[in-house]
Amino acid sequence: MATSQSAVPVPAEVVPDPGRRPLESELDVYGLTHKGLVRLTNQDHFLICSLQKQTKFYCTSLPDTSKLSASQRLAFISVVADGVGGHAAGEEASRLALEGVTQYVAQAINVYYAADAANDDTFKRLLEEAALKVHNELATMASKDRDLRGMATTLTLWLGVWPRAYLLQVGDSRCYALRDGQLHQLSRDQTMAEDFVQQGVFKRDDPAHARLSHILSSAIGGPEAAPVVRRLDQQWGTVGLLCSDGLTRHISDERIRERLMNMTSARQACESLLQDALDAGGEDNITIVVGRTIPRE
Repeated sequence: MATSQSAVPVPAEVVPDPGRRPLESELDVYGLTHKGLVRLTNQDHFLICSLQKQTKFYCTSLPDTSKLSASQRLAFISVVADGVGGHAAGEEASRLALEGVTQYVAQAINVYYAADAANDDTFKRLLEEAALKVHNELATMASKDRDLRGMATTLTLWLGVWPRAYLLQVGDSRCYALRDGQLHQLSRDQTMAEDFVQQGVFKRDDPAHARLSHILSSAIGGPEAAPVVRRLDQQWGTVGLLCSDGLTRHISDERIRERLMNMTSARQACESLLQDALDAGGEDNITIVVGRTIPRE
């Protein structure tokens, strides 16, 4: 006998308590970039910053304003961009993308705090629009300047607004999370190879996958930009990693997991992974950002 869906009790989703927001002193974050052993220039850029709400005093008769001073972290941002293009075009593309998207996200954060936290579709759309605005700006610049033609860049942005986070991605720079000993790739490479895998044309172990794995199907400033935004939940004890493909073309996920499992600090993890990539050939620019929370008394 068939049973209607309304007659079947659906248990409410149990969301783990994320705990309190980490203090500034409890954030262990570090990033670095290296041109590698083959490339003549470094076309990667990265950025780590926080958006702050502060009280600024211009004039008062009060003798002491220290009790009124306040600084609150509204959002935490980390971004990696891997530039593409001849001469200085790739470096210019990644730099402009980081500067532009950070400005647009800073403007959009007010919408996040003004909206219903349970319905963040508008905010996610604003993040997508931020990437598309930068994409259009780069495309316009390239059309007017012969030296910038062909410039493009990946863009992977992590926006933390505790206890939630948003991952904005264009291209194949990756975002990983180490949680409970397991390494998860949160992003999906926007390459011709992965597109064909998703379409069922071939599998990842097919030789064609390796040949097409470095051809971007989506890039800021390229022929097409298809930004993807994911909402995630943050937890204490999670280690995050952003990187360009200069790392992942040489280092396996298992090696990344091993380094993050045994890290003593974000800086040490970045430097160890960089050395691994250089020891393996360092054929491309390498950019790594690692972050974690460390509870303190």
